[in-house]
Amino acid sequence: MLGPAILAASRSDKMRRIVSAAPVTKPVVNRFIPGETVDQVIPIVEDLTAKGLEVTLDVVGEDITTVEQSHAARDAYLQLIEQLAHLGLGETAEMSVKLSMFGQALEGGHELALANVRPVVEAAAAIGTTVTLDAEDHTTLDSMFAIHEELRRDFPQTGCVIQAYLFRTEADARRLAAAGSRVRIVKGAYKEPAEVAYQDKAEIDKAYVRILKILMDGAGYPMIGSHDPRLIAIGQELARKAGRKLDEYEFQMLYGIRSEEHLRLAAEGHRMRVYTAYGTDWYGYFMRRLAEKPANLLFFLRSMITKN
Repeated sequence: MLGPAILAASRSDKMRRIVSAAPVTKPVVNRFIPGETVDQVIPIVEDLTAKGLEVTLDVVGEDITTVEQSHAARDAYLQLIEQLAHLGLGETAEMSVKLSMFGQALEGGHELALANVRPVVEAAAAIGTTVTLDAEDHTTLDSMFAIHEELRRDFPQTGCVIQAYLFRTEADARRLAAAGSRVRIVKGAYKEPAEVAYQDKAEIDKAYVRILKILMDGAGYPMIGSHDPRLIAIGQELARKAGRKLDEYEFQMLYGIRSEEHLRLAAEGHRMRVYTAYGTDWYGYFMRRLAEKPANLLFFLRSMITKN
């Protein structure tokens, strides 16, 4: 019941000010966002990869209002790629981008976002890695998928994200489950109306399994974005039934959540990628982490109580 309220708060300037000013916020945010600068996050990348984990890096920031901000987002990713080049990790360290950060919602936003993301994808390919386009609310998806298709003409390894709670996603999965595609499936973390999305958790879980089966039975590369132990076990079983080897799919989980499970899956030979966000504009990302899982909210509230 709290999830929709928290998601609404993620768009509230008043709540942004209240949460940002709370003295306990920063220590809790650090659990999910380990740094504000690329220099702070690179040691995290080195530590995770030394443990046999892979990473996808997200420079947090959404709802930009100017073209200049979209260019700054592009440049932040180019700076990240320049630093990753020195590590020589290749596809072990990829990137995730939100097209809203690249200007998708501005006037002429589709063309602007494509123009901003293309040099990032080119630079990533030059160091042997790739980019995944994150899914945002349902009104942005046609543009995201069109940009994804355009980028894949020159960079077929470019990935995208689909969200199980949307009614459209089964059809999207069938279209995307083709040779060479890379598709991350998540439950979904935006407040969506009942006209376009399942609202019941059990229905979302059922949809997740149906869609994951489509991806596993297809010719692409599925990326299982979930912390749910049951869905992880189902993913392993679907992969087995589809005859997939351990390197023909991967698991993805957020930095700071179920870290021991990251290591367990990697120790079993699975590809396990940690979604690691960094940056100063952390509020929207942080609030969605609270909305996704009650335990995250309880962790935050307990911290507020014990610190006051």
